[in-house]
Order: sequence, then structure tokens, then C-alpha cells
Amino acid sequence: CQIFFSLAAGDTINAAVEDGSSSVIQLLSPFLFFGRTYQQIYVNNNGHLTFNQPSSQNVPDNFPSYESQDIIAGLWTNLDNRLKGVVSYRQYTSGNVLTRASQDINTHFPNLNFNASWVFVATWNKAAYFNLTNTETSFQVVLISGRNLSFILMNYGDIAVTEHPVQAGYDTVDSTHYFVIPGSINGSFISKLRNSSNVDVHGRWVFRVDSGPRNSILKSLIYT
Repeated sequence: CQIFFSLAAGDTINAAVEDGSSSVIQLLSPFLFFGRTYQQIYVNNNGHLTFNQPSSQNVPDNFPSYESQDIIAGLWTNLDNRLKGVVSYRQYTSGNVLTRASQDINTHFPNLNFNASWVFVATWNKAAYFNLTNTETSFQVVLISGRNLSFILMNYGDIAVTEHPVQAGYDTVDSTHYFVIPGSINGSFISKLRNSSNVDVHGRWVFRVDSGPRNSILKSLIYT
């Protein structure tokens, strides 16, 4: 899928463990998420990112969940990288990835004159669903920051249909801010994610997530 940030040889790969997670990842630059600043993150095999502790939860919460943690769900469902697929991540503080991230954000938010200083890319590449070896699901969550601005970019490739519960979007402590990507709570419908967008780029969703204005979710939402 051409919108993906390419998988690099320097990616750190999560262990192939059912309901597993990365070890704690120390961020090379603080990430501001709706008023809270984080210095660490976890990449969870079941398709989501958490900040304060890893999560083995394979049945997603329904957003708004009014829980006590911030969570970013690329595609939170029961994935199993023991069967197939690779979950990996990498941080960048220089180079072409920062240039591309800056260009993308300035395309989607043309009034910010944004320069990325840090990018974190988490990728679920051809991961199988639990007990379904023949399925492949690929998506990516990209965190981007610079100055006091921060963004989430989600890229969707081929997403297999599933009977497992699913959820994509984000939720904050006490659900003061949350967003659910339309159609992402219907496992028989999620193959359409690769054609959905809120920025006129098929398979891409972009959100501003610092303490900026709530109406910065961009344009009118599009689902095609």
C-alpha cells in the first residue's frame, strides 16, 4: 500500500506472543496527547498503543469507555502474531521520514507551517486473527510531533473480515476526547477501511491530538 511508511531493517520486532506487548519504549521526544505529556509507550500485539502500562486485552473497549488510561487503537482486536505477521516499531528524529511526515501534515493542515522533529511508526504487517491462520491484516499507527503540536496518522492496507470484536480510533482518560473511525466496530465491514479517509487519501486517517482545538479533526469526515 503506497501510503505506508516503509518497513525498515532497523525496526524493533515484538515477540510472537499471544496477547503480548513490547517492553517499555522510552520516547526520544515527549508526546503530547490531549494535554498529557508522555515519555514512554507500549506497542500491544492486539492492535493498540498504551502509555502507562502494556495491555494484553484482546476484546476492545467501546469508545467512549470512560476508563483511566489513554489509548490509541489502530485496529484493536484479537490478533495473533504467533500464527502469521510481524508487529514492529521504530522512532525517527532525523532523515527522510521526518521530511515526509512534515509534508503530510502540512498537506492535511495547511495553516500550521509544521516541521516534524520526531516520528514514531508502529506497524502490524500481515497479522493473523486469533484462530484464523489464513487471514492477513496490515495497518500502521504513526505518531508525529514538532514544537507543541502532535498528530496521529493511521494507515490501513488489506484488512481481513472477522467475527472478532473490533475498534479503531482513540480514547482518553475519562473519555474527555475520543473518536471512533466509522465502520470500525463492525468486523464484517472493516475491509472497507483501506478505502476510508478523513483527508481524501484512501486508507488514511489523521488527527491532531495535542491540546489544540477540538474541531481540528479535519474537514468533513469521509467514508468511501
